[in-house]
Amino acid sequence: MVVDFFDVAHGFCAAVFTDNRKLLLVDCGKNDETGFAPSSHLHAHGWRTISGLIVQNFDQDHVSDLDNILRLFNVEIFYRNTTVPPEYLRGLKLLGGGITRQMGSAISLHQTYTEPILVPQDYGGASIRLYFNGYPHFTDTNNLSAITFMDYDGMRIAFTGDIEVDGWNALLRNPIFVLELSGANIFVASHHGRESGFCKEVFDHCYPDIIIMSDKEIVHDTQEHDYSTLARGIIWNGGPQKRYVLSTRKDGRIRLTKTMGGPYHVTI
Repeated sequence: MVVDFFDVAHGFCAAVFTDNRKLLLVDCGKNDETGFAPSSHLHAHGWRTISGLIVQNFDQDHVSDLDNILRLFNVEIFYRNTTVPPEYLRGLKLLGGGITRQMGSAISLHQTYTEPILVPQDYGGASIRLYFNGYPHFTDTNNLSAITFMDYDGMRIAFTGDIEVDGWNALLRNPIFVLELSGANIFVASHHGRESGFCKEVFDHCYPDIIIMSDKEIVHDTQEHDYSTLARGIIWNGGPQKRYVLSTRKDGRIRLTKTMGGPYHVTI
């Protein structure tokens, strides 16, 4: 299995290439500064079907390439927080300044992809599970983020969206969620590593090998929390030094590779 964390500036997009040649996409942000778009990149590499599209939360930076994705690819399954009414999202976005084409497409998908997933999907040894707070207990898109745990042969990635402290604390009351969290070796920092997404209680249960964040250059003091003491670290470039935090801002595209029965490797 290969996971590419793309550099999409202040946004998120990770592509998962499974052992049985299926493509999963976690968000579909693009980089307006460099012109990089996951749609054109993946299409140029021969992909035409997205077996599972996960939208972590309904904000523009998570869906900014969605129109091109829908134009170029067949999306088989759409994963998201299913508790949020589409009409509520429309009203929320209108109050916030209007609905972009991409957000309109996301809300349309949310309204259309309603068939239940009755059987586990075959993702070549990988599995995914989503956890989220329910509407109307929360009404903001950040705390309604869908947190996704992705497992493959002893490796677990926690994709955490833009969830903030109140949302974390609500999910931490679920012992099954806490158990999932405790097994994560790769942790994607919430809300691009910003202070608002950091919840210290999360790390009472989770001690990952490495923390990954997706963001653009630092322009605000609150933009980055220091996560470096909260991970075990991984040997880098043969050692002896370790890396504890990787960011698309500094490292560009981050690639995680794992073969069945072997260790995972992280490269940039």
